[in-house]
Amino acid sequence: MKPSIVHCLKLLMLLALGGVTMHVPDEDDVVASLGALRLDGHFSFDDAHAAARDFGNRCSLLPAAVLHPGSVSDVAATVRRVFQLGRSSPLTVAARGHGHSLLGQSQAAGGIVVKMESLAAAAAAARAVRVHGGASPHVDAPGGELWINVLHETLKHGLAPRSWTDYLHLTVGGTLSNAGVSGQAFRHGPQVSNVNQLEIVTGRGEVVTCSHEVNSDLFYAALGGLGQFGIITRARIALEPAPKMVRWIRVLYSDFETFTEDQEKLIASEKTFDYIEGFVIINRTGILNNWRTSFKPQDPVQASQFQSDGRVLYCLELTMNFNHDEADIMEQEVGALLSRLRYISSTLFYTDVTYLEFLDRVHTSELKLRAQGLWEVPHPWLNLLIPRSTVHKFAKEVFGKILKDSNNGPILLYPVNRTKWDNRTSVVIPDEEIFYLVGFLSSAPSSSGHGSVEHAMNLNNKIVDFCEKNGVGMKQYLAPYTTQKQWKAHFGARWETFERRKHTYDPLAILAPGQRIFPKASLPMFL
Repeated sequence: MKPSIVHCLKLLMLLALGGVTMHVPDEDDVVASLGALRLDGHFSFDDAHAAARDFGNRCSLLPAAVLHPGSVSDVAATVRRVFQLGRSSPLTVAARGHGHSLLGQSQAAGGIVVKMESLAAAAAAARAVRVHGGASPHVDAPGGELWINVLHETLKHGLAPRSWTDYLHLTVGGTLSNAGVSGQAFRHGPQVSNVNQLEIVTGRGEVVTCSHEVNSDLFYAALGGLGQFGIITRARIALEPAPKMVRWIRVLYSDFETFTEDQEKLIASEKTFDYIEGFVIINRTGILNNWRTSFKPQDPVQASQFQSDGRVLYCLELTMNFNHDEADIMEQEVGALLSRLRYISSTLFYTDVTYLEFLDRVHTSELKLRAQGLWEVPHPWLNLLIPRSTVHKFAKEVFGKILKDSNNGPILLYPVNRTKWDNRTSVVIPDEEIFYLVGFLSSAPSSSGHGSVEHAMNLNNKIVDFCEKNGVGMKQYLAPYTTQKQWKAHFGARWETFERRKHTYDPLAILAPGQRIFPKASLPMFL
């Protein structure tokens, strides 16, 4: 008999008995006790394998059931029932957005995965994404809604969120549970610094509305809280007027010090570009020829004569937002800003695209990779936050030695301002005013050699080992830690606050078990 049929029979038997919950050690029977819940949505078992996969494609933890919520009440009722089952129950609950976690963080071994996109779909008929104009424009969006859908709705009103991630096909609750960082963060901070209000289902199954003023401890805990304190079911996000167009620019540097100095100069200026990101390019030839498919060179003759010669190069990517009637002014402002920079003059490329096209640029690349069968492969990514004071030492070792001849994916490197990050949230960042986000976005399409997971992880381990042994002072973003000892070191002096909040809002350690921070049996009872 198929496992799904067994589960369904258990549910039917339980319902026939009037929903009486029996505490038995068998995990399947514990899951069956959830059948007594009256839901707008439903539990399923046939898609458990799909819920045990994520973008990282390196870890598969099979849940006992998947909840397709039809309302926030479904989420609350499920978590509340697991809470009522107590410490003897093996059940945990993980909220799964678009499944873009890297090492099983959105999975729940033997537990319940809440498919948050089902919640967003259930609310769609009631226009779940609601835009409000006025003096303080904002949008109310379900936690399971994709950012791309939020953008489409806000653009109808000439508005858009101020801060983004590079990839918009992620859920609101997913990125807000981490930080949400892109090239606008130097100006507006990460996405968690642009939230006005949250609706959260806590680990007790309570639905709580919180903000800077109301239930503020939970509000700040949940932002960047890795799902440890509650499931974000709705968020109110600040908006600003949306431009129609974007001047998208790329230039190259051959000197790391000049590259970083120019980036820091730009993020410190009041009048500057709207988006600033950097990339490291290792051992690649014909890079400018690749750009020509989407960008045009400022000077075609000079560009054709440029030779990379296998050097490590640094790309500065910039944008200036504008409307059609502001094109002349934009040209002047871009020219003035570029004149202050010291890039290789022959490598200036640019294009004009719509605001939507620029923000959704990674999805365009995704479609190409999917067509080649290169999207659903392992992604052993490593994301670090490096203090400005040590970034040069870091670059010399990593780009000059560890990765000198090998890398298999984009490498991001750009600075942000600490003052734009709200230190009351759960996000952990270096203790310097300027720090760099460095992302090694590797793919591992082959089973052996330079394109394998083993090779990528070996490089990642060398990078982390260098940082830890040489006082780099880095913090990991989207950290893949597997022990509480590692997490305590990550949080440092902030661990006590993080642990206190866990005891307060999820005392049985029900939520987000895939983060591997608080094993369910490890917490004392604080009810």
